[in-house]
Amino acid sequence: MQLLFASISGLIFGFGLALAGMLNPSKVQGFLNLFGNWDPSLAFVMGGGVLINFIGYQMILKREKPIFDKKFFLPKVTKIDRNLVLGSAIFGIGWGLAGLCPGPVIANILIQPRDALLFLIIMAIGLWLGKNIRNRE
Repeated sequence: MQLLFASISGLIFGFGLALAGMLNPSKVQGFLNLFGNWDPSLAFVMGGGVLINFIGYQMILKREKPIFDKKFFLPKVTKIDRNLVLGSAIFGIGWGLAGLCPGPVIANILIQPRDALLFLIIMAIGLWLGKNIRNRE
């Protein structure tokens, strides 16, 4: 049942990305082009996502436990440290250069398999490297 609901959530997320045009890297690059032909549509997509997430968290955290698990798994670290800032900066640079982040890349596998697969492989290597670097600390 947990896999079914995770799949349904992923399909809704992917459909929303496609509907909003976020599978197109030029949308992200247009948003980041502040001094050229700026496209604010990504801000509306992010704002909608933050609003829905905020409301969802308020409703769900009132529960004693999640529906499909014994307890909530919330982040234990809440401080902003060097790793968070560096990781965010690296993610943002990659996102700006490629115009894609993990959600749209997975959705793009069906639309542009060659480009998305290459990005997905490189992203997996980056995640593996980050995990190994973090484990050394």
